[in-house]
Amino acid sequence: MAERKVTVEAEVGLHARPAATFVQAASKAVIDVTVAKVNGEPVNAKSILMILGLDVRQGETIVIRADGEGAEELVDELAAIASAP
Repeated sequence: MAERKVTVEAEVGLHARPAATFVQAASKAVIDVTVAKVNGEPVNAKSILMILGLDVRQGETIVIRADGEGAEELVDELAAIASAP
C-alpha cells in the first residue's frame, strides 16, 4: 500500500478544476485509491462528488492511499496534482 500526506496549494483547494484533474488521474487506474483529510474518513478518489464533499481548502493536508500494482506511481501523480498551486 502506498500513502502520501500532501498539503493542498491551489487557491480553490481541491475543488473545481483541481478536483476534476485529480479524479481523472485516479480513474485511469484499476486499483483502489482513496483520499481523506488527516484523521478523517477516506472516500473514493474516483468520485468527483466524494472529493467535492470533503471540502478540502487551500493549506489543508490530505492523505492519499492506493493499494495494488502501480500504487506508488499513482499516489505520486495524485500528490503532484493536489500540491500544484
